[in-house]
Amino acid sequence: MYASLSRRLAAEALGSCLLAATVIGSGILAVNLSGGNDGVALLGNTLATAAILYVLVGALGPVSGAHFNPAVTLVAALRGDIRPAEAVAYAALQTAGCIAGAMLAHAMFDLALIQAATTSRAGPAKMLAEGAATFALVFAILGGMRHRPSDMPAIVALVITAGYWWTSSTSFANPAITVARSLSDSFAGIRMADVAGFVAGQLAGALLAWIAGGWLFGKKLQ
Repeated sequence: MYASLSRRLAAEALGSCLLAATVIGSGILAVNLSGGNDGVALLGNTLATAAILYVLVGALGPVSGAHFNPAVTLVAALRGDIRPAEAVAYAALQTAGCIAGAMLAHAMFDLALIQAATTSRAGPAKMLAEGAATFALVFAILGGMRHRPSDMPAIVALVITAGYWWTSSTSFANPAITVARSLSDSFAGIRMADVAGFVAGQLAGALLAWIAGGWLFGKKLQ
């Protein structure tokens, strides 16, 4: 049984903020320390993201479900696990939290709070990668909920860790954090012009995971 709606929304906003701050902040620090080696920078970015996901899902999962991701919330609503109006509120607070996290990361490194990202992540291959990454994330969550709920922090952290390295997009897998990363001209950034393609791929991947997960794991489609 989750907490009251106000506490759930606070948990989603706080978790999203800390997640985005970690993704963006670790990317900034990784570039500063890696001496121009993008592989080393990505490794540092990956490890920090995996660590914070494990902590946040473990700490806030019992409060709100620890979605931190509108694609995850969409599937939860389609499954009947959350009311549509609550899902809209979740998505709004997740997006606001991620934007606040981007600003927090910038403030910690004495950078402009809001920036226009210039990193190009365009093209159908990267849209496909985001679809695949989000499918993997949502599918793993559905399987974990059905079979290994106590392992959910590790499941989420590990699927994103893998996604950083097997997808051409480095696995954003989250519309809210995609928007936040468009406001950061850093290692984690994405041009605003590429956001719509990423979000379309993410939502498509989430919907496919909902269908596949509902069939394989025995949850009837709503």
